[in-house]
Amino acid sequence: MTRTVRHAGAFCLLLLAALLVNAARVQLVEGGTYERNPANRRADIDRYHHPRGDILVGDRPVTGSVDTGGRLRHERTYADGPLYAPVTGFASQAYGTTLLEHAEDDVLTGRHPLLSALPLLGGPAGTGGDVLTTVQPQAQRAAFDGLGGRKGAVVALEPATGRILAMVSTPSYDPADLSGNGPSSARAWRRLLADPDQPMLNRAVRQTYPPGSTFKVVTAAAALEARVVRDLDQRVGEPGPYRLPGTDTELADERAECGGATLRQAFEWSCNTVFARLGVRVGAERMARTARAFGFNDDGLRIPFGVAPSTFDPHVDPAQLALSSIGQYNTRATPLQMARVAAVVAGGGMTRTPYLVERTTTDRGTTIGRAGPRGLRQVVRPATARLLRELMTGVVTDGTGGQAAIPGAVVGGKTGTAQHGVGNAGTPYAWFVSWARAERELEPRVAVAVVVEDAAADRGDITGGDVAAPVARAVMRAALAAP
Repeated sequence: MTRTVRHAGAFCLLLLAALLVNAARVQLVEGGTYERNPANRRADIDRYHHPRGDILVGDRPVTGSVDTGGRLRHERTYADGPLYAPVTGFASQAYGTTLLEHAEDDVLTGRHPLLSALPLLGGPAGTGGDVLTTVQPQAQRAAFDGLGGRKGAVVALEPATGRILAMVSTPSYDPADLSGNGPSSARAWRRLLADPDQPMLNRAVRQTYPPGSTFKVVTAAAALEARVVRDLDQRVGEPGPYRLPGTDTELADERAECGGATLRQAFEWSCNTVFARLGVRVGAERMARTARAFGFNDDGLRIPFGVAPSTFDPHVDPAQLALSSIGQYNTRATPLQMARVAAVVAGGGMTRTPYLVERTTTDRGTTIGRAGPRGLRQVVRPATARLLRELMTGVVTDGTGGQAAIPGAVVGGKTGTAQHGVGNAGTPYAWFVSWARAERELEPRVAVAVVVEDAAADRGDITGGDVAAPVARAVMRAALAAP
């Protein structure tokens, strides 16, 4: 009897050891396979068990969560979804996350190290934290309403800090349509992907355009820095069309006066021949170096999500350089990049790295991370920046940017109308870049870039001054009026 019990006990121990070995094998050897198996819903169930943290604009949440009672319990909601979609992106149970929802996912889901290590600072373990943005609601609304459904984008920056005050891309979409994992979300996903206007594309930071004449701010800066031109009233125009070096192609101006223009007049009238010649005189190397200093050819910028690099081709012949210097050929820029160009001028020749997140907190408001101004860098000499400010102010007071003027404020700007398409057959892009300060303030408080892709006007009547400048004016006015 005793012998039988011993044998049974030994057999039980053997079975227990086998179970332990198998459990270890499953966890250590095959754990990754099971974890990656699409049929494993444990991670998703855990992810959506708690409400997701919120994204805030002006201390007001523009996101939320609703308890569906399902296995994937909490679903994302959005307030003013189309208005803030270029900032928040979407958080979908079926299609993942984008933009801030993706870049700050660890905070929003409660998986950030500080949230998981110190759960008592917030709610229960797994409770998401909050993300406070730099966006100014008045400026955001002014940009969205100003575009009025037209295809385009607006970015507004605070020059002294790099804070992004507005980021709008239209046409937009409601991220709430994608939040769930049911048939309605699937239908919305297919509809948005099939839409030729690409409403989910963030044109403000993920689309590059030929900047057209707004790039003449950079060309003027390069010419002044290289001392190719030393005075704003120095005559730089030459009579007649400009034959691009080594070609039979002639570049002409709309105004005959450009043939005898000073730099100030050429900037106000946006004379293509003048700035094409200046770019060639400056040279490809120095033009590329100046463009790089302004932020072109930077493929590492994150705000905190990635930004498409704006480009200035340094490997060009003189004819290509002439076109590049007036914002054509291979020169491409995001609206964010052109807002940075305006911010350099507004900031006295200095630049700050743009950023969109002010700080991150627990759900109870305890700060766990703070951004703040960073990356202060000199782009051009202060004396050059002062001259560029004078040029841009003249565009608004005496040139093509009169519709950007704001009573009680000093405004500087530059218009642009960029050709594109095969044989320049596409509807021209209307651009305006600008900055503004209240008359009693010492330094500009806002810098703006606006691009409109599909202006509703005859092709010959589409200009940055008529189409994009009024949008910039509305954004600047809202930013100056905000506390």
